[in-house]
Parts: sequence; structure tokens; C-alpha cells
Amino acid sequence: MWTDSHCHLPVGAEADDAIAAAAAARVARLVTVGTDVASSRAAIEVARGRPGVWATAGLHPHDASQGLDGIDELLDDPEVVAVGECGLDYHYDHSPRSVQRRVFAAQVALAIDHDLALVIHTREAWNDTFAVLAAEGTPARTVFHCFTGGPGEAELALGTGAVLSFSGIVSFKGASEVREAARHCPLERLAVETDSPYLAPVPNRGHPNRPAWLPLVGAAVAAAKALPVEAVEAASTATAAALFRLDQ
Repeated sequence: MWTDSHCHLPVGAEADDAIAAAAAARVARLVTVGTDVASSRAAIEVARGRPGVWATAGLHPHDASQGLDGIDELLDDPEVVAVGECGLDYHYDHSPRSVQRRVFAAQVALAIDHDLALVIHTREAWNDTFAVLAAEGTPARTVFHCFTGGPGEAELALGTGAVLSFSGIVSFKGASEVREAARHCPLERLAVETDSPYLAPVPNRGHPNRPAWLPLVGAAVAAAKALPVEAVEAASTATAAALFRLDQ
């Protein structure tokens, strides 16, 4: 079976449809991710009562200016397995960079205090991302979601003890650096994700993504690593289970 380590499920009946389609594609476990208080609450509600689905709660760097009020109280919910996604995004700068750094640091501390995994979003902000982690301490269970760096960034990220999670980008024609990072990443430190409804993998690029397409991501990773798809399937599922403590 596959585990989608990072997706954004819809709510209600649409969530049930997405989960059923994923199960039919042998994607048996899904972690649906919050990006602010409202979406984190929605993720928790989607996960509640649906076997094989877990939630995260956190504040995306785009929304850092909103502040963290309301996030902390969600972290003790039994459905929540991680803080995030959180981090730094200097591509759009929807929130001031100083605010992004402060809010990211606070969420690193929350993950440590609550003994939860940390889900990191970083875009065009590698140096500051590593600086915040060095200052705050990287949680024992941390993942760089939708990894977009090359082998150099992969080495630095792996040096923090983190897992690297690869999305449909690894299948894109122009993403040779990401494929090289996947090749460099030890199999036991690698996860796969859809980040649905974003970043649909080839040959479905341009369409709304869905967890059922995760095996296409896994196949692209396997090709980059010159490994059987089954090896990536088994290893990435084990990594996600350990990262989020899904078997406890």
C-alpha cells in the first residue's frame, strides 16, 4: 500500500469520494494538511471517523501575518499527527519575511512541546529555514514537504535528521535537480505525497491532483533511483508511519 504523506482533502462527500478512489489505487493512508486555523479544523473533521486518514494543524507562511491564535488548542486532538505545514516562502512574500521567521520558529517550538512531527514548507528560503532550525532545534520527526531543492539542499536537509517528501514535481520534465535529490536521498529517509489538489504528476499535469495519483509520484521516484516501484512503495510507507506515528 501507499501513504500520501501530504494532501489537502476536500470536506464532506467529496472527501469520501477522494478517499475511496485512493483506496482503489492502493493508497491506503492519507495525511490531510492544515494551513491556517480554519483549514486545520476542517482537516481534523475530515480525519475524524475515517480510518486511514490523519490531520495536521499549522499556519502556512503565506498566512503568517494572521498569527498563531487558535492553532495550539488544536494540537492535542487525537487526529492531529503534526504541526504544519509551516515554514518560509520568499517567492510570494504574502507575509513579511520577519513575521514568517517568527511564526515558523514558534511552530517549531510547538512541535517539540507537543511531541509532534513538523511539516516544513520552504521556497526560495533555504538559508533562513536552516537558520531557524539551528536556533530552535529540529524536532526529532521532521519532514521537508514537496521537496524542491537539488542534491546540495537535500544533503543539508538530511543533515538536520529530516525526511524528504517528494511530490509530482519529481515527474516534471524540467525538474532534473529534484530527481537528482531523490536519487541522493536514502530510501529510509524518503516519503511521497501528492499535495493534492496541486502539482498533479505527469501524465496528468494541469489537472486537479488527487491522492489516487500517488503511485505515479512513486513510480517517478523509483525511476530516478533505478529501483523497483515496490521498493519505494514499501519504504515510503514505512517512513511515513514512523514520521507520523501512524501505527500507534
